Amino acid sequence: MLRVGVMVSGGGTNLQAILDALDSKKITNAEIQVVISNNKNAYALERARNHGIPAIAVSPKDFETREAFNEAFLAKVDEYELDLIVLAGFLVTIPVAMIQKYRNKIINIHPSLIPSFCGVGYYGLKVHEAALKRGVKITGATVHYVDEGVDSGPIILQKAVEVMEGDTPEILQRRVMEQAEWVILPQAIQMIANR
Repeated sequence: MLRVGVMVSGGGTNLQAILDALDSKKITNAEIQVVISNNKNAYALERARNHGIPAIAVSPKDFETREAFNEAFLAKVDEYELDLIVLAGFLVTIPVAMIQKYRNKIINIHPSLIPSFCGVGYYGLKVHEAALKRGVKITGATVHYVDEGVDSGPIILQKAVEVMEGDTPEILQRRVMEQAEWVILPQAIQMIANR
């Protein structure tokens, strides 16, 4: 059984997609051990509690230095003996020590077709604003392994989504979530759990 930890910063729609896939047996041989957020008020923590999953907030604001936060965050992750860490809308830079310790065991969902619209500064609506500004006709989402760079680790899955006439960043974001993110993130977990 793959022991999974999910890291989130906000509402947790990607977490919900994973929970739904577990409930419907689209993901097998995996179990979420913990959901960790950097935001005490993240609705994702409520989603986890509603599923009987430990929900923990570890906020950088509660520590004097980033180093102190990084140590506490890694110590909390270590407590759960995880086989896979899923970054599902987690807006905190993962400490290098954690990347090294969990090499090829951390995956991230990014709302574009990497290498487009990724890297430092590209997150949330900013990705979709950039895609619309550039005038692309196809965008999508990518699940990739996390390495020391930003959105630079090996790609696991990608799914394309059409950009429509009249799209706003918000409309495009919603379509990318529904048609790509919520599809390929559970698929990637299923692949890793059953290889």
